[in-house]
Amino acid sequence: MPPTDSPPPLRVNRAPVLTLWAAVVAERLGHPEETALTLGSAVAGTAARAKARRLGIAEDRSEDDGQRRRGDAAEGSRAVRLLGREILVSRSDGGVLLAAHEERPQSPASVRTYLARAFGDRLGEVRSAMEALAASLPPDELNRVGFRLYERFRPEVPEGVEGWGKKAVLDIGRIRKALE
Repeated sequence: MPPTDSPPPLRVNRAPVLTLWAAVVAERLGHPEETALTLGSAVAGTAARAKARRLGIAEDRSEDDGQRRRGDAAEGSRAVRLLGREILVSRSDGGVLLAAHEERPQSPASVRTYLARAFGDRLGEVRSAMEALAASLPPDELNRVGFRLYERFRPEVPEGVEGWGKKAVLDIGRIRKALE
């Protein structure tokens, strides 16, 4: 068998893929990296909670998550629309807008660590492919169709509860070809 220069397949859960993609889209929309990382984490979290409720593995809330959070918003908070979701943000002590998690600003450093752990030494490669895809569309259109693009390249896992939390291959070539 001839030697191959291609890296091994990248096996990853869908959540960090969506987190990174949403962060890349947020950066393309003009948000600084710290804000974008927390927005990406919030988008993935809301998507996971919605799927868990749909699968019956989490309680269905009487109110939509986003509406509840907007209603409970602390003074000075506002919502940012990203990939079809309203994400509550507020200013950190350092003045940076950050997505809120349990009514407190999220930590960009913890999101960065989460992504580094999920993608390992392939993080730069995946990010570059996502950035190229994001740059191929005007920002407003990217925000409008971005979740559907993610659905084209996300890892394929079994439907239903069987696929919940499972790792699958992320084909980086599919990211590059998502607009085709």
